[in-house]
Amino acid sequence: MNDLDIKFQKAFKIASEMEETLPPDVMLRFYAYYKQATINTPFYRPSGNNEAHNAFKLNAWFQVNKLSPDEAKKEYISLVEKYNNTKID
Repeated sequence: MNDLDIKFQKAFKIASEMEETLPPDVMLRFYAYYKQATINTPFYRPSGNNEAHNAFKLNAWFQVNKLSPDEAKKEYISLVEKYNNTKID
């Protein structure tokens, strides 16, 4: 496992344990970067029964789907660092 993957896993653990409520647009950015980093496919359909939520998720993912998985991991790590006020090493 390379350094980026290790940092990404640490960032995901931190994000998963965050208790602070973030604005919806920030949560969608977390979602989109995570999906782009972990699901490398040109065809993606969000799960869930709420069509409006799925539309927002899909739109967020469309905005980042040109990033490589590694670029998405870096962006995800940056978000975690910003909203958790920490540096992930």
